[in-house]
Amino acid sequence: MAVLVPYYLMAYGPTNFLYFCDVALLFVLAAVWFEWPTLASMPALGILVPQVLWCIDFVGTAMGRPILGMTEYMFNPSISLFTRSLSLFHIWLPIFVVWLVWRLGYDRRALWRWTVLAWAIQLVCYFWMPLPPAPADNPNLPVNINYVYGLSNQAPQSWMPPVAYLAVVMLAMPALFYWPTHWLMSKYFPRVKQQ
Repeated sequence: MAVLVPYYLMAYGPTNFLYFCDVALLFVLAAVWFEWPTLASMPALGILVPQVLWCIDFVGTAMGRPILGMTEYMFNPSISLFTRSLSLFHIWLPIFVVWLVWRLGYDRRALWRWTVLAWAIQLVCYFWMPLPPAPADNPNLPVNINYVYGLSNQAPQSWMPPVAYLAVVMLAMPALFYWPTHWLMSKYFPRVKQQ
């Protein structure tokens, strides 16, 4: 983190830290530092499924068969090897955060807390962050942060009104990612006593 945070700030700017994976990384650092179960439970709930999908896509892309296109940048030779290697946190983060929640316990309030945080971040990304594609004079500028404009960083989706797409994404993420993860963690992980 002592290397990644300053490097990402220099290379991509502060808006890069609006990506859910980077928010989760900062939460996990705080959870380790303070041993606070809520700070571990929230990112575990929010990024476990997307990070597993990232890992699957990474393996697929490495084998020449990209699945989702999320990890194409990891094989782009115009991006330095050092920069790409920093992004390998996507591989160890889900494993580490599951272990951390197992150790500290799962705070069941994480479901609504992460959902509200994610919705706030998505609204910020939609209303104040740039649409794809990145400008030619600043190719490292984060665009389409958290896929609020579609699944491509080359152009916004055009098959439905943009606000309708955002609403679908905001409802789909809790239903498809957060709720199933919450159910599993509530069932199999130690429970944190709520204060």
